[in-house]
Amino acid sequence: MTTSNIKLKVQNFGRFLSNMVMPNIGAFIAWGFITAIFIPTGWYPNENVAKLVAPMITYLLPLLIGYSGGKLVHGERGGVVGAITTMGVVVGASIPMFLGAMIVGPLGGWMIKQFDKAVDGKIKSGFEMLVNNFSAGIIGMLLALLSFFAIGPSVVVASSVLASGVDFMVQHNLLPLTSIIVEPAKILFLNNAINHGIFSPLGIQQAAEHAQSIFFLIEANPGPGLGLLLAYMFFGKGAAKGSASGAAIIHFFGGIHEIYFPYVLMNPRLIIAMILGGMTGVFTLTLFGSGLSSPASPGSIIAILAVTPKASMLGVSISVITAATVSFLVSVVLLKTTKNADKSFEDAQSDVIAMKDESKGLKTETFNLGNVTKIVVACDAGMGSSAMGAGVLRKKVQDANLDINVINLAINNLTSDADIVITHKDLTQRAKQYAPNAHHISLTNFLDSDLYSQLVNELVAAQGVSNTNNSNIATSTDSNQPLFKLTEKDIFLGLTAQNKEEAIRFAGQKLVDNGYVKPVYIEAMLERERLTSTYLGESIAVPHGTIEAKDSVINTGIVFCQYPAGVEFGEEADDKAKIVIGIAARNNEHLDVIAKLTNALDDPNIIAKLSSTTHFDEVLAILS
Repeated sequence: MTTSNIKLKVQNFGRFLSNMVMPNIGAFIAWGFITAIFIPTGWYPNENVAKLVAPMITYLLPLLIGYSGGKLVHGERGGVVGAITTMGVVVGASIPMFLGAMIVGPLGGWMIKQFDKAVDGKIKSGFEMLVNNFSAGIIGMLLALLSFFAIGPSVVVASSVLASGVDFMVQHNLLPLTSIIVEPAKILFLNNAINHGIFSPLGIQQAAEHAQSIFFLIEANPGPGLGLLLAYMFFGKGAAKGSASGAAIIHFFGGIHEIYFPYVLMNPRLIIAMILGGMTGVFTLTLFGSGLSSPASPGSIIAILAVTPKASMLGVSISVITAATVSFLVSVVLLKTTKNADKSFEDAQSDVIAMKDESKGLKTETFNLGNVTKIVVACDAGMGSSAMGAGVLRKKVQDANLDINVINLAINNLTSDADIVITHKDLTQRAKQYAPNAHHISLTNFLDSDLYSQLVNELVAAQGVSNTNNSNIATSTDSNQPLFKLTEKDIFLGLTAQNKEEAIRFAGQKLVDNGYVKPVYIEAMLERERLTSTYLGESIAVPHGTIEAKDSVINTGIVFCQYPAGVEFGEEADDKAKIVIGIAARNNEHLDVIAKLTNALDDPNIIAKLSSTTHFDEVLAILS
């Protein structure tokens, strides 16, 4: 395995650990404030308020980490099972279970994910809620028992061994040597694997016993970076010198440490200054017996002092000052003895951006359309907007004889094998969280035929035209057959509405009347509309519930509502929907009707007929 692959795997591991901890930093800071202020040795001791300290560190914080870990693996269901599993290690251990939560939270998410994969498409309609709830409960119970009897005690033993090693380093004044690893790791964006994988769990455990921990400041100390930037301010050259003062303010007060990385990369010898500055800061902390009460995120001097206990204020302040002083002096010597930097400041900045993207698992190379085999059109629930957009694109892909699989999914169900993900512009950032390696295309109209045509043309140019007919390319998100069939009871013609809320409520009520959904689904349709408009263009809107509302669906169904005068649905004044299709679906039984409607979009005469006809049989002839 190459060094680059090893680094990428470590970065991915660190990113995963970071994603478990970072969403919950606010909770850690809240606990840190309560600890620093109200315990007997705090700023304002209060015995009653201090009762919050133990339950928060014992139960709340590990459960939050476990939930976040499970959610990273398999969404909300993974989070719930991850939290249940975490409860097993919390109760089955005598120490705060942060390391345990980082292990069993993702384990719970992975187990329920495997179950959901095994039963996908095999659950009879109407039994989904029963299976979903009982599977999560049973799997969660079994994993909680496993965690209680086996995993928890094992983590306690491992934690004791690790703590003994740390104590040995502290007793023999070896802890400053960690800077030899930490400071270069920060420059290479490997710090998350070290900071959140080792230092934070150890720090929290230490803080539970001593109300503070040195581990929270080993990586977060802004002193070394400040000293480096001050050296550039006085002894640097060119663009680096001119930008160093602003960078120093952002780094020290804003806590954005990565801003100094280009200054090191343009002259790698300066890593020596960073290491010596970091070692000095850690040594000072050990000398004064100082630390923080919780993680400081970001590593701003303001955030650091805010979570510094009263007894550690002097030691922490001096550690930042001494670290900055040593880093400054060594940097000055290295800058004065270097004739020319190894690379320009601009090139170093480019390197930082590339390494940051790599650390996040993002592709930095030019996207190659010639390698595309799977395109996903995604929306919030994966049943309406994305289904129609996928239908339009799929037809164009098949007409071009491209061997590309086009499907639609809910954003939460995006997988890592997607080459291109197409979403509404308001949902793109969310989609990138679930499919970071995909090429993302944003749109404002899921029926944007021109955008799809341009994409297909580019794909044809990149891949060439196949001689085979690809009519067997997957056309839905799973293997369910289209079971829903539109009938006259689902068609409502010649309607009028004052606004889109009225139109959505009408469609929702007809879904209820026809036995497709429970009444609560109507509010879910309105909630979905508030997230992003379901107006698709071409006079069509497809209101439907949120992904959470799928449990309110009794049977898959569609209602076709015609408004000849139009109803304002989109962002623009002329975005009027004449066809409002209310959708309620658990799987893909409705896609047959959706496919026929999207096929009709190529013919404006058909859309005009659907928008104005007064005969039910004409609608049925087109869509059934």
